[in-house]
Amino acid sequence: MSFPSWLTWALLPVYIVEGLRARANSVRFAPAPGPQSGEIAGQGKQINLLVVGDSSVAGVGLDHTTNGLTYKLATKLSELSGQPIKWRAAGNNSATSAQLRDVVVPNLPDEDYTHVCISIGFNDLKNFKSGRAWKKGFGELIYALRTKYPNARLYWPNLMSPTYVPALSKALAGVLEPRRQMINRVGTQLCFERGAISMAAIPEITSAAFCEDGVHATSLGNQIWVDHMVADLLERGLLGLEDKDEVEDKQNQMDSAL
Repeated sequence: MSFPSWLTWALLPVYIVEGLRARANSVRFAPAPGPQSGEIAGQGKQINLLVVGDSSVAGVGLDHTTNGLTYKLATKLSELSGQPIKWRAAGNNSATSAQLRDVVVPNLPDEDYTHVCISIGFNDLKNFKSGRAWKKGFGELIYALRTKYPNARLYWPNLMSPTYVPALSKALAGVLEPRRQMINRVGTQLCFERGAISMAAIPEITSAAFCEDGVHATSLGNQIWVDHMVADLLERGLLGLEDKDEVEDKQNQMDSAL
């Protein structure tokens, strides 16, 4: 059953009670140890990847950043293209879209990023941000990133259903689901209007993809997420990679000329 997101304000007492219960029973983890940037060797034009976002980018619940979203995405792009990858993770635990806009983006390096993945929205969702607040925070975040990195492709994945998140009760997930639909609808429209590319939400995922806290992704969960995003973009021709065979042909021609 689905209903307009504004009706969920009537269910605010349910959200508060169930949210407090979820928080009381939650396991708290720190961001993953390990490098926040690195390089993967390859041939052809370098892909300069930035992944910016919340705890999903910080690798909360993981034992190392190589199991995180950014490194797995960089590795996937390397496998697909054969191109060299320079990657940077800018994850910020509990961050909202407005906080990324105001605090994080101004402090990001002045790099010539080719691909920027924005993993944000879950904290706006769980903090019960209004549609207007989400539109302002996320919309201006796109503006900020587009201005700072004018040559980059910007990507934003739609939020998956909270009904898949083990830490959330059925009642809490039921309150958040219409708001999730609102965030995805508004976010997708903002991407269209402001020069970013929205990606489809993961249609289904099992509890094995989540850490012990029942919220954050395991290494498996991040791999499933990356595979889904890349498959969606490849199908739509929006990944912006060089043809791997063409890169190898060019390299062979250069080697033959030496």
